[in-house]
Amino acid sequence: MTATIYPGQTIGIIGGGQLGRMMALAAKEAGFKIAVLEPSMDSPCGQVADIRIVAPYDDEAALEELAEVSDVITYEFENIDYEGLKRLTEIAYVPQGAELVRTTQDRILEKAAITEAGSPVAPYIVANDYQELLAKVQEVGYPCVVKTARGGYDGKGQQTLKSAADLVGAEVLFEHSACVAEAFVPFVMEVSVIVQRNPQGETYCLPMGENIHVNHILHETIVPARVEAKTLQQAEEEAIKIADALNLIGTLAVEMFVLEDGSIVINELAPRPHNSGHYSIEACNISQFHQHIRAVCGWPLRKPKLHAPSIMVNVLGQHVVPVINSIGKYPDWSIHLYGKSEAKNNRKMGHVTIMTDDINHTLEEINQSAIWAE
Repeated sequence: MTATIYPGQTIGIIGGGQLGRMMALAAKEAGFKIAVLEPSMDSPCGQVADIRIVAPYDDEAALEELAEVSDVITYEFENIDYEGLKRLTEIAYVPQGAELVRTTQDRILEKAAITEAGSPVAPYIVANDYQELLAKVQEVGYPCVVKTARGGYDGKGQQTLKSAADLVGAEVLFEHSACVAEAFVPFVMEVSVIVQRNPQGETYCLPMGENIHVNHILHETIVPARVEAKTLQQAEEEAIKIADALNLIGTLAVEMFVLEDGSIVINELAPRPHNSGHYSIEACNISQFHQHIRAVCGWPLRKPKLHAPSIMVNVLGQHVVPVINSIGKYPDWSIHLYGKSEAKNNRKMGHVTIMTDDINHTLEEINQSAIWAE
C-alpha cells in the first residue's frame, strides 16, 4: 500500500539521535507532528518532538504505542531490531519496510545484494568462524580487511591483515558474528552518493560528496567531489541501480571507493540520511532530510541542485568549545549543534557547513582555525 501523508498528520521516528532531530525539523516546517521512540529521556530528536515514547527500540508495547500515534513510521539508524520492525509493518504504515534494514544490517547479505544489483564490490570471502577464515583467506590474499558481518561502525569491528602473521588478531571478531574478508582496494578517494526514492519510483541523487576520515570517523565532506565527470556518472548510475534493486523508499547512502583509473567500487550502504549529506541543509535547494520526509510521505521529489561548492566539517566532543568560541570570527559558517548533553571525546556533537567559491581557500581557513588540529 502507498499513502500520501499530509501536514497535521504524525510522523513516527524510531531513534532519537541527530538524524532524527534533523528529519523532525524538516518535517515540522511543513506542519507535521513528530513522535519519537528512543530509550534516553533527553534525546536530540526528543527535544523537538511532539510525542516522546521513552523505551528500548525492541519494546513491543512501545512499538505498538508508536504505531497507534503515527500515520507513517520511519527510522534514523539501521541497528534496530529487524523482527520488531517486521511486526511493526503489520500494524502500521512503514513505507521503507523491514527488508532494507535486514540487508544493510548484515555485511554478508549487503554484499550479496550489491552484487545481485550488478554493482562492483571488492573481492571478498565469507567466513562463519576463525577456522574457515584460515582456510579461505588465500582467496583474497593480503593485505585484506576482516569485518564482522553485524554491528561495527566508525571503524569498529574490523581488522586489517597485512600478512598471515596478523591473522591471530582477527580471531576475536568471530565472538560477535560471522565475518567477511575483503581484498584491500588501493583507492584514491572515498565518496558517497545519497539516493532517495519515493513509492512512485521517482529517484534523485544528491550531489556527490568526497569524504575525508580521521581515526575512522568522518571528518570532512567536500562537495562537489573532486573527481572526473565519468566517475560522477558511474557513481550515480550504481547508486540508482542499487536503489532500484532494493525497491528503496526513503534514503540510501552508498559509500564508494574511487580507484586510480577513476572507476568505483561499492564499500557499504546505510538505509537512512547520512553524515556526508548534512551539507545539503544549506547548500542545496532540497536537503536530504526534506527529501526523505517527502519520500516516506509519498510526495513528489525535487531534483537537487547545489547552490555553491561546500565543505561540511564534523564537530566532535573535543571541538565544541573551540567552535563556540569562534562564532564571532566566521560569519560564513553555519553551525549546527545537536543538543546532546555530554560532549565526550570523538562523539558527534554537531557539524559546520561552509559554502564557498574557493574550496582550497576554505580548507585552508578550516586548518588555520586550529579547531580541528589534532
